[in-house]
Amino acid sequence: MATRDWKHEYQLQKKRGEDKDQIERQRARRAYDKKGVERNGKDIDHITPMRKGGKSTPGNTRLRSRSSNRGDNK
Repeated sequence: MATRDWKHEYQLQKKRGEDKDQIERQRARRAYDKKGVERNGKDIDHITPMRKGGKSTPGNTRLRSRSSNRGDNK
């Protein structure tokens, strides 16, 4: 399996004008995928929300059911 050049991808995302929060969410998804964690049907929850300065570090993310996560984030 070929590896992706994430630095190049990040530069392309910035050129396309993608939001920093969107890029941060992708970072969390990649981290779980790299570990081989099955995340079908689940959301990645940021314990400290990104809107309050939370990052997509392993200590700040967890997998939760979609209904639980979205119920908390109203």
